Amino acid sequence: MKWIKIFVFFTLIAGACAPKEEVQLRSINIKEVKPGLDGNPVLFADVVFFNPNPTRMRLKRIDLDVFVDGKKTARVDQQLSQLIKGNSEFTIPLEVQLNFKEVGLLDTILSLFGGKEHEMRFEGKMKVLVRVFPVTVPVSYKEMMKF
Repeated sequence: MKWIKIFVFFTLIAGACAPKEEVQLRSINIKEVKPGLDGNPVLFADVVFFNPNPTRMRLKRIDLDVFVDGKKTARVDQQLSQLIKGNSEFTIPLEVQLNFKEVGLLDTILSLFGGKEHEMRFEGKMKVLVRVFPVTVPVSYKEMMKF
């Protein structure tokens, strides 16, 4: 019985430390797109997030799948240790190696020379530490981008 009370106590403490609102992905600012070693483009971008909570936290990991025109073209799995202040925006630099095999070689070549607009979707999660408790925050973002 004593162990159950201890378990309930720590569960309540952990729940109280969880952020009240989810961290939001606000925008993705593409700095440049360069051709990679294998011919596929490498996307360099700054991802802008917003922490609406008054509590500071530490970003530990970002796991994202990148979809271009509905097809998965990349996976971002980045380990971090960045402090996130409460009620503030923060920026994370990303380097994403896109893989356009799914999209098709002809579409890729035409889009790189023509500056075609693509629907970019980022789906996944972030792991943050709130005090000492790990919290997983879902990420979902979609934008039309020209590259």
